Amino acid sequence: MSHSEGRTSLADYRGALTTRAARWPAVASVLARLPIAMIGISALLYVQRETGSFAAAGLVSAGSLVGVSVGAVIQGRLIDRFGPTRPLLIVSALLALSMTALVAAIESHAPTTVLVAFAAATGLSEPMVGSASRALWTRLLPPGGARNAAFSYEAISMEVFFILGPGVAGLLVLAPWAGTGLVLGVAVQFTGAVLFALSPAVRAWGPAESSSGSLLGALASPGMRTLALAALGFGVVIGFVEVAVPASATEAGAPSFGGLLLSAWSLSSVAFGVAYSLRPWPRRMGQRLPALLGGFGALVALLAWPSSLWGLALMMLLAGALITPQSTAHSSAIELVAPSGTAAEAFGWVLTAVTLGLAAGQSVSGYVVEHAGPSAAFLTASVAGLVLALLVWLLRGTVRAPASAPAAPSLVGAR
Repeated sequence: MSHSEGRTSLADYRGALTTRAARWPAVASVLARLPIAMIGISALLYVQRETGSFAAAGLVSAGSLVGVSVGAVIQGRLIDRFGPTRPLLIVSALLALSMTALVAAIESHAPTTVLVAFAAATGLSEPMVGSASRALWTRLLPPGGARNAAFSYEAISMEVFFILGPGVAGLLVLAPWAGTGLVLGVAVQFTGAVLFALSPAVRAWGPAESSSGSLLGALASPGMRTLALAALGFGVVIGFVEVAVPASATEAGAPSFGGLLLSAWSLSSVAFGVAYSLRPWPRRMGQRLPALLGGFGALVALLAWPSSLWGLALMMLLAGALITPQSTAHSSAIELVAPSGTAAEAFGWVLTAVTLGLAAGQSVSGYVVEHAGPSAAFLTASVAGLVLALLVWLLRGTVRAPASAPAAPSLVGAR
């Protein structure tokens, strides 16, 4: 069994996180990634408060996610080609400009199409520190348990951010100005991205020694395409829930409770994610990807059952248990299926697939919520997840190393 499909230990986590060269970029990446969930939910709640429409808010949020999905791949290729510093500094400046334009459009009550366009520009310019941070570990650590632990840390830390982000967004939307959460989130992300880009380990990262000769880049690998499909299904299910849960809270007369509910399912995700990384199952990655997605879809169906917000919170805790295991599996699978020289781009494609799924899920969920209610949206999410899991299961044989296995360089003296 390859390292990318094996288990990790607590000692591996300690070894990865005490790597000397990783300290500055690790702290900076926390700042850059902390507002990721906060920005999307803040934009959704901001637009909903200004327009009074969950459908319009869902479209604007989806536009932002489409921008993120395109930007993830473009930035990934640029990072592989030039190293992360210049691309991240440029997009950070563009992020500040596009966010300013989006806020101005929301405040002036511009048409929904204009809001969607500016939201897409904002998403396009979000710095892809997550993909750069994940790829950096392949340069700092050799293949094995410590590197796998680092990937698990990336996924687990993201879930911590998803715990904090929606809750903070739900509280800040009640501030005197509803755009407070959006502006604060972008400011923190901008600061973290600049600090990450200027860290010594990142500045020492030059262009990839080799890259895929195909125009498809990382997607030239059949296994990479299967991984992207699994990530798409993951995003679709979450996208449905991210609209249906705030709608449930609003329907119950407690709109600020929506963000807290979204945080609830990340609580179980973090706890179960750590335990799962110590003994992942199924052991083979080709089976693990569809099994986790199918289980997630089945658990989300339970969200349609409760008749109170407290009951919904309990079901969210149960359904959230499989979020981090999926994120960790996606990150680990890249080591197995990505072509040589495409580390950042490969992770960019995973982010693209997830965000496209989020955009699709949020757009359709907004329509379903307004016409059939939140319970129908939860059930639709479940069906979509199960169908996509079946497709990934049928393609499970493609999840294997490409003909030319990637050889990741490491930084000498990093420890």
